[in-house]
Amino acid sequence: MVARIPMTRNGYEKLRLELNHLQRHERPVVIKAIETAREHGDLKENAEYHAAKERQGHIEGRIMELKDKLSRAEVIDCSSLECDRVVFGVVVKLVNLDTDDEVSYQLLGPEEASVEAGSISVLSPLGRAMIGKSVGDEVIVKTPGGVRQFELLDISPPPEG
Repeated sequence: MVARIPMTRNGYEKLRLELNHLQRHERPVVIKAIETAREHGDLKENAEYHAAKERQGHIEGRIMELKDKLSRAEVIDCSSLECDRVVFGVVVKLVNLDTDDEVSYQLLGPEEASVEAGSISVLSPLGRAMIGKSVGDEVIVKTPGGVRQFELLDISPPPEG
């Protein structure tokens, strides 16, 4: 069975736009660079040729990766979420019971998650531990740094956009 990748409509569109850019812009540019470098003669000592071929490999690899992710994408509509329990797309506010530090995260798919941007993967240890919890519930998560305990302070709908 093919593992589905949960993502928002916005996350799906970003990946689709990147794929389109790579296929329609980056790929033709690198092909032209390879053709130009070939015209310069001996390919064994042609740094331009080798750099262009390496760039082509990166582009083709990313195109294959994006096609795979888009084919396995499970786009989830977050606009009509109930916020009584933690589900994909909601924003959660937690307090670390050991340090009293408060944090807020939106639960997104692994392709969209970015701690710097205030989101974590629904498939991460913390994300998995929160699924189905309600405000006031304790969330216990095993991390590489040890067991952490949080209290779920708030669940809110995803931001617009």
